[in-house]
Order: sequence, then C-alpha cells, then structure tokens
Amino acid sequence: MSAMSSNWDRRSILRAAAGLSAAGALTACGGNNGRSGGGSSGKNLTQFFHAYGEAGTEQAIKKYAKAYEGANVTTQWITGTNFESKLFSSLLTDQAPDVFEFHPQLQLIKSGQVAPLDDIINPVKSDFNPADIKSHTVDGKVYGVRMIDDPQFFYYRKSLLEKAGIGVPQTLEELAEAAEKLTTDKVKGLFLGNNLVSTNYALVWAAGADQLNDKNEIAYHTDDVAAALKVYRKMFTSGHLLLDAPADYWDPSALVQGLTAIQWCGMWAMPVMQKALGDDLGIFPFPSAASGAKPAVYNGGWSMFVNAKGKNVDLAKEYVKWLWIDQKEYQEDWALSYGFHVPPRTSLAESATKLKTGLPAEGVKLFKDYGRFDNISWTQAMITALEGVIADAVRKGVDPEKALDTADVKVNRELKTLFG
Repeated sequence: MSAMSSNWDRRSILRAAAGLSAAGALTACGGNNGRSGGGSSGKNLTQFFHAYGEAGTEQAIKKYAKAYEGANVTTQWITGTNFESKLFSSLLTDQAPDVFEFHPQLQLIKSGQVAPLDDIINPVKSDFNPADIKSHTVDGKVYGVRMIDDPQFFYYRKSLLEKAGIGVPQTLEELAEAAEKLTTDKVKGLFLGNNLVSTNYALVWAAGADQLNDKNEIAYHTDDVAAALKVYRKMFTSGHLLLDAPADYWDPSALVQGLTAIQWCGMWAMPVMQKALGDDLGIFPFPSAASGAKPAVYNGGWSMFVNAKGKNVDLAKEYVKWLWIDQKEYQEDWALSYGFHVPPRTSLAESATKLKTGLPAEGVKLFKDYGRFDNISWTQAMITALEGVIADAVRKGVDPEKALDTADVKVNRELKTLFG
C-alpha cells in the first residue's frame, strides 16, 4: 500500500533512526484504537503501522484489533515522513511495540530484534507464495508473516502514446525515446519518482544483474548496469522526466492529473487510476535493459514482525497468528478493499475475484511472469549505497563505473560486518 498522505519514500528505511529520542518518536503517533480499555483478558499489546494513504485503512486495522479477544491491542498509526526512524528508535526503549510492520532485513535478525515465527506459520506454510517465504527465511527459520504483496510497474495513458505514434516500450532505450516523444510544453514523458530511486532494483534486474549473488557477493556492478545508468542520465538531462511532482511515485496523481504520460507506481493505486482514466489506462513492466535480459516487476509489500525483546512475545505471536494466519476474511479485506494488492496466501489469491479480469488481471500476470522479491541480505546500508549511485551517476553526471565503485566499498563493508 502507498503512503499517499505523506511525503514518505517507501524505501528510505531507517535513514534517520540514530539520534531520535523515544519521546519524539511517539508524540506523532495516533494510538487510540477505539476500545474503552482493558480487553476481556486484561492483557495489552501495541502494534505499529505507518500511515497508509488509502481511505479506510486506519479504521480497518483498528477494527481487526478490536475484534481480538485475547488482548487489548493498541494501534500506533504513525504519520509523517519518518516511520522507520520512529519505529527503530522506539525499539530501543521500554515503550517498544510488541508487533510491527516492516520489510525483511537481515540486521533485524542478526541483532535478535525479531522472533522466528515457524511455530505459527508452519501449518500453513505451503499456502504462502514460496518467494515470500524465501524472502523471510534465514538459516531455515521464517521471520515475519507477509500481509500483502505490492507489484510495481509502469502505468501509461494509451491515448497519449497513440497520439505520439509510439507503442509500449520493450527496452530501456525505447522507454527513453518514448519519454522524448511524449514530452510537450505541458506534459512530461515519464515519471520515475522525485528522487529517481524507486526503480533502482528494477533497473538492475532488467539489466540482467542482481543486488547480490547466492554467495552474498556484489552482483549489481556490471557493464550492462553501467550502460543503463547512462540511459537514465540521458533522460535526466534531456528534460523529459517529471522531477517535481507534488507527490512521489507511490501517489497516482502525477498520471491522473496529466503531469506525465507514463508513471512508475504500485498496484495499490490501480483503482484510483481506473476510476479517473477508465480504458485509457495501461500497464507494462520495467523493460529489458540489456540483450537477453527479462523485464522486471518489483514486488514491494509489508510484513508483520514480532518484537523478540518485548514483554509479551508469546501473546504477540498468538495475535499475529490470529489476525494474519487464521482470519482470512480480514486478510482478504486488507488486500482488496483499500487499493489492490496480491494476497500472499495462494488460496486467497486464487479466490480474489477483483483481480481476475481486466487491468488487475494483467497486473497479476506481470507479477507472476516478472515479479522479483526483496533479498533479506540487502540491508539499509546497501539500499543507501545504491541510491547514492543514482545521485552520483544520474543527477551529478559522475561516470557510472566510478559511482558503482563508490557503492562497492560501502556494500562490501556491510557484507563483511554481516558475513565475515
């Protein structure tokens, strides 16, 4: 799901975590979950969620929590631009949440911050998308329960491509050419996000590379990735990219308001775009950026984790099992009623009628054909290093090889810390 109500970059995880006080972290949170207090059991749990932008999401999460009879579950609905900072600073205090949503990252496991959940997930493990299980597994143990899968791809205005006399881009070079032909004095050809980093992973994958290989060694530094960065640089300097949209890539407004002809965004925004644009809306994956390389669809999404250092670990695990494993009605509601998301449970994905036809079905097919998932070993320091490549090679014009070399030093330092 998107964070449409804020300027939060969904991938800028933990960037300002150091130095924030716990008090500052919690003052911006909305914590009233609608209960009069206590719960039937007299036990209490706290869960952290970032402020989703889709209407009804906060009310839905609090409705689910209120229905749980095993504890009084308080929801901290964290608004603003620093969800990650507030979450991680709070984890260092005695006011830490019992459960929280986040993305699988190895340092959480290495530090003992999150609890393994094999005991609650094993009975239904075969019903989860295997790639979701893999992306949450370390040394044979599963950490986190996936709530939603969020495929990301390009949306476009069919009429604008037709007017410009161009087809759907099949390569990165064709995407750059399309951006040029679609740009007018009022409309930019392409929106990759205001800071250009939302497509980082897709660019690497579409160039036939990966962040890391199976031995946890750098795999993104290739000639084809360097060449793709040069195409990005050409688009950046050409004036064909939208760079100052009122909201970032996760918000559909750039395309809906006619600011751009093509926009990178997530499947969560599809209902809003369809309502505004109707049959004029189309989608396509990040196109191939190297000879023989496949297109790419980045699968974002969110997972629920249990704080292993909390005071109520067993109760927290019971709650996560109740809501995100047992309550299929709520899981389906969360995935399909507030924007579109692919349920990570195979049984729910197969019964999701809203995703069976039309553009949603096309999105699901792109996800199945080209979807790529987070690598749990790719940590925040590495995320920041790759974002630095975009800042240097694309925005500043640094030679891509030099920019990649700079990233290599930072990533190798992190890999040594994690793996020796």
